This record gives sequence, structure tokens and C-alpha cells, in this order.
Amino acid sequence: MSVAKIIEVSASSKTSVEDAVRSGIKKVAETVKGIQGAWVNETKVVTDGDGNIIEWRVNLRITFLVQ
Repeated sequence: MSVAKIIEVSASSKTSVEDAVRSGIKKVAETVKGIQGAWVNETKVVTDGDGNIIEWRVNLRITFLVQ
């Protein structure tokens, strides 16, 4: 029988949503082994005064197997 755990993290990127997801998963993988996947729970943007997007933010739910 396998047991999985889910953690929630926030990550950001000045480039794209995809880059924010990648950097979030990569950072978690530095300390968590056995990552099985992730859900993008929420996407947000930060804008400047002119309405230009200056940062992408995501909330991720990352699933990994408990050893």
C-alpha cells in the first residue's frame, strides 16, 4: 500500500506561468523526494500602473509518496 502526502506552495516568475510552476516544483524537489505530480490551484498576476504584467504567481499542490 502506498501513502501520499500533499503540500501547498506558492511560486512566482517574471517570465511566465510555466516558469513559475517549474521553479516551484524544482525548489520543493531539493528537499522532498518521490514527487508524483502537481496541481496548479490558483494563478495570479502582479501589474504595474499601466496594466502590464510584471510577475506571474501560482499556488501549487504537490503530491509525493511517503517513505
